[in-house]
Amino acid sequence: MKNVRVLDCTLRDGGRIIDCAFPDQETKEISKRLADAKIDIIEVGFLRDWRKVNYQGNSTFFTDVDQIRPFVNKDKKNTIYAAFIDYGMCDIDTLKPCDGTSIDAIRFGFTKKNYDEEYDEVVRWARVIKEKGYKLFVQGVNSLNYTDLELLEVVQMINEIHPYSFGIVDTYGAMYMDDVDRLYGLIDHNMLPDICINFHSHNNYQLSFAFAQEVIKLSGTSKRQIIIDGTLGGMGKVAGNLNTELIVEFLVRKKHYDYEFEDILDMLDDYIHKYSLEHKWGYSTAAMMAGIYKSHPNNVIYLTEKFRLDTKDIGNLLSMIDPTTRQRYDYDNIQRLYTEYVADKIDDHEAITKLKNILEDREVLVMVPGNTLNTHREQIDSYIAQIHPVVISVNFVANELSAYAFFGNQKRYSRLGKKREGRNCIISSNVKSNNDSDVIVNYYSLINRGYKYFENSTIMLFNMLRRVNPSKITIAGFDGFDDKISENYADSSYQNERHVGEFAILNKEIREMFKEIVDTMSPACSFEMITPSLYNDVLT
Repeated sequence: MKNVRVLDCTLRDGGRIIDCAFPDQETKEISKRLADAKIDIIEVGFLRDWRKVNYQGNSTFFTDVDQIRPFVNKDKKNTIYAAFIDYGMCDIDTLKPCDGTSIDAIRFGFTKKNYDEEYDEVVRWARVIKEKGYKLFVQGVNSLNYTDLELLEVVQMINEIHPYSFGIVDTYGAMYMDDVDRLYGLIDHNMLPDICINFHSHNNYQLSFAFAQEVIKLSGTSKRQIIIDGTLGGMGKVAGNLNTELIVEFLVRKKHYDYEFEDILDMLDDYIHKYSLEHKWGYSTAAMMAGIYKSHPNNVIYLTEKFRLDTKDIGNLLSMIDPTTRQRYDYDNIQRLYTEYVADKIDDHEAITKLKNILEDREVLVMVPGNTLNTHREQIDSYIAQIHPVVISVNFVANELSAYAFFGNQKRYSRLGKKREGRNCIISSNVKSNNDSDVIVNYYSLINRGYKYFENSTIMLFNMLRRVNPSKITIAGFDGFDDKISENYADSSYQNERHVGEFAILNKEIREMFKEIVDTMSPACSFEMITPSLYNDVLT
């Protein structure tokens, strides 16, 4: 008996690239020929709200299961026919019972936001689908969005609902192999063994086929059923999906399954090739970036087609969108951010070249205005005297005349106008310079909008240093924030009591951002703390 089955979703997910506008005759032929090729599960399209979709044929956006009946071949007893319902996008209470003449199964998708905010209703929808006699496939959109603990809570819900299948879904094509291993292991070890694991990936990193093989390998000799999603030719928006023909050929060759591989290849020529001439999908830099930023592909498409932006600019703009927001598309929001971005964007090529001439392959001592600059003053002065690093202070002007001062904060820059006179200053482009000698670096190359505290000036400086390749970064005064002590800064003018209640999240985010920088720059650049720091564990 097969423990791996193939689900082809060409007519649903693949069809998104053409707004699901398949001619009826073509839908009928694709459905029939997939069944003839012994594909196990065929997803025929979406079920949507009849008040919002005016179904008149030649589309796989259906509003009633009766409309799907002509595309289902009930002579194929071993084939499961399915449609996809997104939570909130149809009237679940008007769903007709499964009567054996149309689809057999419904794949039910919901987001983490749906799960968090409308849990009871999400569960109700799932139960309604089961109660009406359909095989229930539960697809939690964007599996990476859940922590391990949250995912275990979802699995507990799945065990209680007891669907036919539960999906690992790489909605934004952002997974790596370790993500697949982790998610599969958590689900497999905690979910009831008679519930299938359904794997659905997008091919942003060109890993979908490798992921499918990994899931099959992880399933091993267990009795759990595995379902792998694919589309003909990998058809789909932006990077597309796993190619059905690849997973079919793999299963024929490696597991001796009886799919009709040559028939699948014929379907590529007969139906998919013409769409590939008019619509581009597959690997691209933009698709890769949609994966990196876990962004809805429409955001990338819009930025590419509307503004004809360079890849770097697309990445910077995506980073400006809140992580939750970028998982859906809002063209008005993107337009606003684009206007903001181009207003502040500068070409900092010459500035970075100048800084490389000074800092590349040198040791840089970064002085952050934590209170240990006072308590460990002698140790810091001794280090500078012995090693002679390039000194860069953060949002203040150091005593060393040769030191550079980095400013990522407008208030600190303006307040220290007198002290800056005659000194070397580096500023981010969000700071309005009043000195022609300032070295100005593009603000958007220094921040990561994925964090609440993305404008932390120390992290911004580290991101700048990442661009100029020092050999070593030594750090003093990078203390972290402690609500149990009265002085967190070397200078009381920095203290802001309003943020005391936010110290925990501030420390957490700074630690995460700092770790990303260290991991990226090492081993070409080494790091050392010469004063006590809450973030010292990042370097151990």
